[in-house]
Amino acid sequence: MHIRTGFSIAFDTFGPTPMNLLLNVRPELRRDLVTPEVITFDPPVAARQHVDAFGNVCTRLVAPGGRITMTADFMIADSGRPDDQAPDACQIAVQDLPDDVLTFLLGSRYCDTDKLSQTAWSLFGATPEGWARVQAIVDFAHYRLRFDYQQADATRTAFDGYTQRVGVCRDFAHLAITLCRCMNIPARYATGYLGDIGVPKDPAPMDFSAWFEVYLHGPDGPRWYTFDARHNRPRIGRIVMARGRDATDCALTTSFGAAQLIRFDVHTDEVPAAPDALAQAA
Repeated sequence: MHIRTGFSIAFDTFGPTPMNLLLNVRPELRRDLVTPEVITFDPPVAARQHVDAFGNVCTRLVAPGGRITMTADFMIADSGRPDDQAPDACQIAVQDLPDDVLTFLLGSRYCDTDKLSQTAWSLFGATPEGWARVQAIVDFAHYRLRFDYQQADATRTAFDGYTQRVGVCRDFAHLAITLCRCMNIPARYATGYLGDIGVPKDPAPMDFSAWFEVYLHGPDGPRWYTFDARHNRPRIGRIVMARGRDATDCALTTSFGAAQLIRFDVHTDEVPAAPDALAQAA
């Protein structure tokens, strides 16, 4: 299947303002692009890209002051399959984890494992290790938090979400990630496009969303698996833009100076197959 996606985001700045953007798809997804993924700026500005320590494509620029609008519109191919499921996947002993995975066991800015470790072991210490334990954590976070856009808080940590019992998609991810790490299960934050493909339209569109991934030993060996505490069901059409320890590493836009968000429009829609393609498939 093909997905047409993109965004139009505008900020008002009050003088030259350096900005860092994580608005491109991950490098490993570039092979799936059907049309070029190009970010345009109005007014035009010089921009350069690099790949950060987590493998995300970063765009750096200096907004000149006043309003700046950044847009993209492209098409990408997707398998059309829901998130992989591996109910028999096993937890991997800490001493056997790859070196680059260990960092995803540690506390981070929004994943305050020190405050939730005792809670995690009291809740999940008796659950079977591996996939079943992760799913129990996802179920808990899904029902513990109430989704409410109006209650978004950029400073809310996993412990805050646990105690306040409200949040947005990043808070669901942070809570589940933290509980997994407390149980010695490597977990990392992911963000990207997630349209309402294969599910009823959400009254609160989730074209940009956050979820998480855990490192388990599945039938094909050790790998990262996708989980989503906000929706708590396999979804179709995730397009990953960034991965990291938590939302700090995956902020889609970061400004080093005052920048007021004026517009934030995102689209992510399945493109119906052309009639001739359907005939060939039949």
